[in-house]
Amino acid sequence: MASYSAVVSRSAERELRTIPARDLRRIAAKMRALTQDPTPPGSIKLEGEKRYRLRQGDWRIVYEVDHASKTVDIVKVGHRREVYR
Repeated sequence: MASYSAVVSRSAERELRTIPARDLRRIAAKMRALTQDPTPPGSIKLEGEKRYRLRQGDWRIVYEVDHASKTVDIVKVGHRREVYR
């Protein structure tokens, strides 16, 4: 499978700064893995949107995939109780 490039939005970058270092390492590993497989097992397409979500413990990574330009746009990263608001 061809490699995708990951683009992290400014708002997602700000959200990443607030995450504890222990969880941040695991989240970063999941984000890197999205460049190899943008729809891994466990990713779920959000209803009514072109976005997917990926779980990492209590944290969620919300992203969009553009297969034509081979990019993964990471839109939001947050705790499960706040990410969908």
